[in-house]
Amino acid sequence: MGIVNIDDELHDQIRKASGVSCRSINAQAAFWIKIGMLCELNPTRGFSEILAEELRAAGVAAPGSGPNLAAGLKAVGA
Repeated sequence: MGIVNIDDELHDQIRKASGVSCRSINAQAAFWIKIGMLCELNPTRGFSEILAEELRAAGVAAPGSGPNLAAGLKAVGA
């Protein structure tokens, strides 16, 4: 693990985004770095495609694909 120097404006944007996405500031920065790297390595794929592939690789089911979707939506009042 190391220290990365970023300018104050970018740090402020990371802090704001981390609050919205319920991540720590470090986790938000790591997420942006990983997604940016994946986008550079896969320039013909969009953000949604890359994120969906990462979620599948982690074993996360796509919305609407599980048998408990209706029960989950009912539980949250949707």
